Amino acid sequence: MNIRYRIIILTVTLLIIFALFLKVLNSNKVYQPNHMIGKKISEFVLEDLFDKKIKINSKELLDKDFVVINIWASWCIPCRVEHPLLINLKNNNQINIIGINYKDERMNAKNFLKTYGNPYQLVGVDSNGEVSIQLGAYGVPETYVLNKGKIIFKNIGPLNEDIVTKILQLKK
Repeated sequence: MNIRYRIIILTVTLLIIFALFLKVLNSNKVYQPNHMIGKKISEFVLEDLFDKKIKINSKELLDKDFVVINIWASWCIPCRVEHPLLINLKNNNQINIIGINYKDERMNAKNFLKTYGNPYQLVGVDSNGEVSIQLGAYGVPETYVLNKGKIIFKNIGPLNEDIVTKILQLKK
């Protein structure tokens, strides 16, 4: 094969590779958290943060009309930012919030709730993160609103006033 054909083959190959890279770079990479909306939560059992003998079973959540699940950790700075909103949501709106403590030390989690208040009806310990991953969580904090075990809303990141308003509208 002469040099001319090699140059043509090399040029075509490089153009194809360049086109593929360009396509990937221009593709939409915005994560859409809505892929879990409308799906039932998977079954799980977690130990209670305060009493290891108590088990929190997801089957208990399947019959409830409105449940908020909040995945949090004591080491998570955005969790501290959203915490007053969770306290307010519980106290002023009588919303049951289930906490899932994500990859945290038990003592640190207990101290966090002692210091900042406990907005949770129950707090389960997800020490290896497996349950959070089953729910579709990518990190902390994340909040899910359930109706009869189905996810009807998901928020990635800390809550803010607009998201709390949306949650309250879903309760109606």
